[in-house]
Amino acid sequence: MRPFRLLVLLLVSAAALPAAAQAPRTVAGVCGRTNWVCVSECIDAECVDKCMREGCEDALKRLKSCTSKAACAPDDTVCAAKSCGLTCEKSFEPAPKSPEKRVENPCEGDKAPRGTAVPEELVGTWVLSAASIPDVDQGKEERIDVQPRSDYARALQVTPGGCFVMRTKLDDATLGRGSTLDVRAWGRVEVKEVKDKKHLALRTQDGQAVGPVCGKERVVPLSKGRFKGGEFTYVIEEEDSLVLTVPGATRQTFQFEREKPEAPEPQPKP
Repeated sequence: MRPFRLLVLLLVSAAALPAAAQAPRTVAGVCGRTNWVCVSECIDAECVDKCMREGCEDALKRLKSCTSKAACAPDDTVCAAKSCGLTCEKSFEPAPKSPEKRVENPCEGDKAPRGTAVPEELVGTWVLSAASIPDVDQGKEERIDVQPRSDYARALQVTPGGCFVMRTKLDDATLGRGSTLDVRAWGRVEVKEVKDKKHLALRTQDGQAVGPVCGKERVVPLSKGRFKGGEFTYVIEEEDSLVLTVPGATRQTFQFEREKPEAPEPQPKP
């Protein structure tokens, strides 16, 4: 068993940078760009929860109550939009009149962020599998067991040219039926080695939240957000496990597993 496995871990499908865990400012008590900027840099579920509070959380509770009373099926976006359309619209900031186009792959093209050269071992897509829960009391670190969150999914993509994309998928369990968002932040990667420790910095530059909201496709630009970025030490275990640790008193730790390509579907026999 790996030493890291001995830590008490929060098994999650999603994640957060502690720097982004501060409570966001909201507009008129609705979910909007400020919340998505905050979510875009989160790794652990607790951080995402904080991003969704202060008005946004209450708006989503009202929306969930409406769809529940309407008995909408989880995958029935038409029912949610028809029965609770007005409540849904009041829960989110309205879409801009001329929304920007969705950026399909931020790490491709002339405008892609460029950081330091990235070691081959770091290149690829990593999916969050676990996160430690720091609880600092009088300078002493404790790790507490918490129920896993299945409604967040978090992945980190790193390219050889020093570009990264951090993404969190929020589904209807968080946003209410009829709404899902893929919240992405991207920027440059800085890798260095100091005193035999490998350091990884994620310098966020831009982002988008995309997906159907209240039954309508949205592209919410996050370019005007106040991104914090994050710094970690890292190790790679057995080539397929990336462990990021936040420097400082809590030593909060995140574990990602390398995403494996899906096996091709077998071709039908002639």
